[in-house]
Amino acid sequence: MNISEKKIVTVKYDLYVPTEGGEPELMESATTEKPLTFCYGIGMMLAKFEQELSGLKLGDKFDFTIPCAEGYGEYNDEHVVDLPKNIFEVDGKFDTEMIFVGNVVPLMDADGNRFNAEVTAVNDETVTVDLNHPLAGEDLHFIGEILDVHEASDEEIQSYLGGGCGGSCDCEGDCDEEGHATAGGCGGSCGCH
Repeated sequence: MNISEKKIVTVKYDLYVPTEGGEPELMESATTEKPLTFCYGIGMMLAKFEQELSGLKLGDKFDFTIPCAEGYGEYNDEHVVDLPKNIFEVDGKFDTEMIFVGNVVPLMDADGNRFNAEVTAVNDETVTVDLNHPLAGEDLHFIGEILDVHEASDEEIQSYLGGGCGGSCDCEGDCDEEGHATAGGCGGSCGCH
């Protein structure tokens, strides 16, 4: 069975990004034990990621690069913002357990849209957060293999549509115990948006 619309696809992969030294850096892996599983063609993954897998079948290997512009875009300095420190208070006290440099925190805008941000500084009156995707500005080089392709059941499609996916390959809070991409934010890379 070839990968096409509304097929459940399971892959293992290594994701590399270029470094200034020229040697690619391994950013994340989906393994045989903890693969990435997603429903093809319903908008869970980056369009270019799905395009590269189209037509492949069980056992096929892949090796492709998604240019930054077709991945998570260029890094945008305007997406680093200062927020009032008081919005991070719980019961009148600043939440030091969640808000510290390097932590990724869930936020919500005025319209109720959820997204993740990395805390880059905690100041006297503000908290500086980076709203760029962690892989913004990077070309994404995937090397992997197709582990499974099967027709999606109605229940599987509903679980992906209802549970949704901002999707992620690195499973930083975006995958369930079975490795299925889930709702939430996109800690990572291979193809969520």
